[in-house]
Amino acid sequence: MADSAVERLQNAGHEVTLKHYSSSELENGILGRFDAVVVRSATKLTSKVIKSSSGRKGSLKLVGRAGVGIDNIDLKVATKSKVAVCNTPGASTKAVVELTIGHLLASTRHIASGDRTLRSGEWAKKSMRGTELAGKRLGLIGFGRIAQGVAKAARVLGMTLHAYDPYLPAEVAAGQHCILHDDVDELFRLCTHVTIHCNFSPETHHLVNVDRLAMMSGVGRDGVACGNHLVNCARGGIVDEDAVLAALESGQLASAALDVFEHEPPGDHPLLQHTNFHGTPHIGAATIEAQGRIGEEMATLLIDFFDGRHPQSALNPEVL
Repeated sequence: MADSAVERLQNAGHEVTLKHYSSSELENGILGRFDAVVVRSATKLTSKVIKSSSGRKGSLKLVGRAGVGIDNIDLKVATKSKVAVCNTPGASTKAVVELTIGHLLASTRHIASGDRTLRSGEWAKKSMRGTELAGKRLGLIGFGRIAQGVAKAARVLGMTLHAYDPYLPAEVAAGQHCILHDDVDELFRLCTHVTIHCNFSPETHHLVNVDRLAMMSGVGRDGVACGNHLVNCARGGIVDEDAVLAALESGQLASAALDVFEHEPPGDHPLLQHTNFHGTPHIGAATIEAQGRIGEEMATLLIDFFDGRHPQSALNPEVL
C-alpha cells in the first residue's frame, strides 16, 4: 500500500502489518491474527484460507482487494463465514485505460517489434508498415468503467465502437456511441481489434478461443486489410494462450498483446517468443497515481468499516 495510506490508517488508531506469508501459512490460519487483510491479485484467499482465519478459528472480518478483480478470493465462502469483501473499482481505471491504448498502438505500429529488431542491429523499415486505428472497428468484451474509458479514447482516434456485455443496459452503450451486441460471436465477426475488459469466471474462461479468433475478418470498416489484433489487460484465463499462439503462427492474428496470463508468471510459454506478440508483467494498475488512489480508497474503506459505517464497495453487503 502507498505510504500515505499506511500513515492514514495508523493515524486513525489502527496497527498496520506489511508482510508476505507463504501459501502454507495462509492455509494454516495465520490471517486469523488480524481483523482485516488487504491483498493484491497474487494472493489467493481460498476457501481453506478464509475458513481457517475467521469465525471461531480467527478474528478476520474484512478482506480488502487493492484493485478490481476478485477471482483470487472465494467470495461465496467469505460470505458464509461473515467476512466482508471490498475492492477499489475506480482507482486504477485511468492507468488500465492508458495501458490498453498503449498496447493497441504498439501492436498496429510495430513499436515493440521495431524496438527489438533495432536493438539487434537490423534496420527493418520496409517490413514495419503498420495500419491506423482510425476507420477500424473496436470490439470491447465487457463494458464497465475501464472499457468505457478505452472506448472514449478509441472514438477520438476514429474507431467505431462495438461491445458485448450481457449485464449492461443498452442505454449505457448508446450513451457512449457504442453498438451493443447480444452475441459475442457477432462482435468477433465484425471487429478487427478486440480488447478484453470482463471479469474472470467459469463463464468467461477461454472466452477468446480458436473458434472465435477464426471469425475475425482482418479487413477494417474502411476496407483496409489491417489484420486482426487482440489486447487483454483484464484477467488471465479469459484468453486461451495456446489458441492465440496458433492464430499468430497461421497469420489469423496480426498481433497479440497481453498484460495478464493464465499462470503468472507465464514461464517459458512459446507465445512469448513470437515476433508479433508483446506483453507486460501485469502492470495495468502500476502507476504512481493509481497506487496512491488505491491506497487512499482502501484506507477509507477500512476506517469506515471499523467505525461502523458500510464500505461503499462491499461485494457481499449482506454480511455487514
